[in-house]
Amino acid sequence: MLESIAIIILILITSLAGYYFRLLTFSGSIAAFIVGAAAAWGFGFYGLLVLGFFFASSSFWSKFKSHKKREFENKHAKGSRRDWQQVAANGGIAAIASIFYLLNQSQAWLIMFLIGLAAANSDTWASEIGSLSQKPPISLKTWRTIETGTSGAVSILGTLAALSGSFTVALLSNMLFHISIYEVLLIGVFGFAGNLIDSLLGAFFQAEYKCLVCSSNVETAEHCGQPASLVKGWHFADNDFVNFFSGLASASVGMLLYILLA
Repeated sequence: MLESIAIIILILITSLAGYYFRLLTFSGSIAAFIVGAAAAWGFGFYGLLVLGFFFASSSFWSKFKSHKKREFENKHAKGSRRDWQQVAANGGIAAIASIFYLLNQSQAWLIMFLIGLAAANSDTWASEIGSLSQKPPISLKTWRTIETGTSGAVSILGTLAALSGSFTVALLSNMLFHISIYEVLLIGVFGFAGNLIDSLLGAFFQAEYKCLVCSSNVETAEHCGQPASLVKGWHFADNDFVNFFSGLASASVGMLLYILLA
């Protein structure tokens, strides 16, 4: 009982600290508390550690050389502070897997939990580190160089960062949970696959708008205080939707493969 109370207090302090240090908005801190509580409820302190690693590392890379990312943040409009939608998009899969694990304590739900976080970490590291690449990225749609920060674009640095982000979570999982080398590879590969799905969806389906004031291509329906014009993709397919769907797809397929081969 005391241990559970201590974990809840730890999650609360961490969520409030995220808001205090401007890593999260107020809504983001509430969502982080809910996701953290679900992870701790389902997978205990070790599950919370993996989630905490994702949050800490993604926050670090988000702030790393942030002065060089100002134009990139302007394109995405939300900046480096994560709101509830971004927290849900990146941590929602982990929270869902945690709740289902409580109903059915199958190892498959742990695999889904870990792949979901590996995919989120892979995508975040790819975006934050890849945006610092000296060479412009290549669009997966046209295979031509494109502006840094554009969804659906890849670079060598970003791809290496994506692989590192995914397999770092996989290796950390191996240290904390009783999982085999095969499961580590499964988590790492499908975590990276989540980033690839994210990039493909970003290239072909994610909404992109043109600001009618400054003529910039942005990923928000409003820019410079005025409605922007949709030039690509679907209105509902914003960055948060793409992040959540790609994580759900990779985690679900990875879990299904695990069940079939188990």
